Amino acid sequence: MNTDFLSQINWYAVLVATLAYFMLGALWYSKALFGTKWAQLIKLDMNDPNLKKGMGKMMAATFVLILIICFGLALLIVKFNFENELFYGIKLGLLTGLCFATTAVSINYVYQNKPRGLYLINNGYHILGHVLAAVILVLWR
Repeated sequence: MNTDFLSQINWYAVLVATLAYFMLGALWYSKALFGTKWAQLIKLDMNDPNLKKGMGKMMAATFVLILIICFGLALLIVKFNFENELFYGIKLGLLTGLCFATTAVSINYVYQNKPRGLYLINNGYHILGHVLAAVILVLWR
C-alpha cells in the first residue's frame, strides 16, 4: 500500500483541528450553551460527588476519537485535492457531519428512544465540530 499521501497531511493542522473540535465540546456542553439542558435530558445529577470519577479517561478517549475524525478529514482533503477555500471546508464538514456523524449517532437513537432534544444537542455538536475541523484543515494545507 502506498502511504506517500501521509506526507501531504499537515499534522499541525490536524492537531489544531482536533483541539478546536474538542474545545467546541467544552463550550457546547457547558452551562453557557446546552450543558444544563443536556444534563436534564440524560438525567445527570450535577451534584453527584462520583461524577468526576473516570473523567480523565473519558476526556482522553474523546480527544483520541476526535483526532481520528480530523485525520480522516485530512485524508479526504488530500485525496480529493481540496483548494484552500472556506466554502470547501464548510461543504466537507457538512457532508461528513451529516453523512457520517449524524447517521452513526442517529442509528443509536433509533434503538435507544432518547428525547429529541438530546438528539438535536448531540448531533448539532458533531455537525458543527466537523465543519470547524474541516475549515481549519482546508485553510491550513
